[in-house]
Amino acid sequence: MYGFRALRASASPHLPTLIGASAVLLWSPTLGMLRTISEIFGATGGAALIFTAAAFFSALMLGMPRPSKLPRRYLLLGGALFIGTEASLSLSIGLAHHRGQALELVMINYLWPCLTVLLTVLTRLQRGNWLLLPATVLCLLGVVMVVTGEGAWSPAVLWANLRSNPLAYALALGAACMWATYSLVTKRIGGTRNAVPLFMAATAVVLWLKYLLGDAPPLHLHWGGLAQVAVFGLLTATAYGCWNHGLQHGNVTSMAIFSYFAPVLSVLWSSLWLSLQPGMGFVRGVACVTAGSLLCWWATRPPRALPPPAPPATHTA
Repeated sequence: MYGFRALRASASPHLPTLIGASAVLLWSPTLGMLRTISEIFGATGGAALIFTAAAFFSALMLGMPRPSKLPRRYLLLGGALFIGTEASLSLSIGLAHHRGQALELVMINYLWPCLTVLLTVLTRLQRGNWLLLPATVLCLLGVVMVVTGEGAWSPAVLWANLRSNPLAYALALGAACMWATYSLVTKRIGGTRNAVPLFMAATAVVLWLKYLLGDAPPLHLHWGGLAQVAVFGLLTATAYGCWNHGLQHGNVTSMAIFSYFAPVLSVLWSSLWLSLQPGMGFVRGVACVTAGSLLCWWATRPPRALPPPAPPATHTA
């Protein structure tokens, strides 16, 4: 936290936005790891372990904030959205019937960048023009191409999967909606203190309660799985700390536009980690996401300031 304050005091005004956008790079390897951790420890047990580790590393890096020092509305609303997002996303990927379905859930979760930009425009936090609609469609099309690859996906296949595992898909969609809302709420009422360590710890408590009160299988010692939990926790704690810093002190729309590249990076890492090979569909998806992101930036950029009028000419007698 003190490092963030020093950077904010001494560096350019664009640095908080860059710090926030760097979270996209840190998030990229985590969703594939989340699936393998869930395969080892179960959906609920794995999620509880990783957020316990994330809360520990987050508190170590940023310090645990006092609830009394946070805005009460943000503590309740922001905390509920954060816990809901992380619990829903973790459980959705853990509940996937197979690794291919986990990638489809990743696709649904990555609706959040376009939802974030749309919310900032609808709430007049950022201006936008009509190009925002085709830009959003292009980004979503790119996400679909990246995730589906070479003809392995179709609307009929997706609909059949929705019917076979409705809870997992509903959780992924809910996570996307809640995270977009959380980003906007943090910008508006989050204040200046980073509440991520507290929210992480609360998420871990909720997941452990679900584990203890449910019928999840008992956890067993697995050193490789625990190593993944530690790496996941470190990456997640750093990413969320950076993201919240950017939300509070940077430009939310610029961060959301940069995050359109997140599905590309995430699916690439997940494919490597889960031994799934993307094809030309991935390349076409990269092109669509890149073009859509640039168009989205163009649609939300501020108008160019007009030059000041020239002073009137002076006449001498």
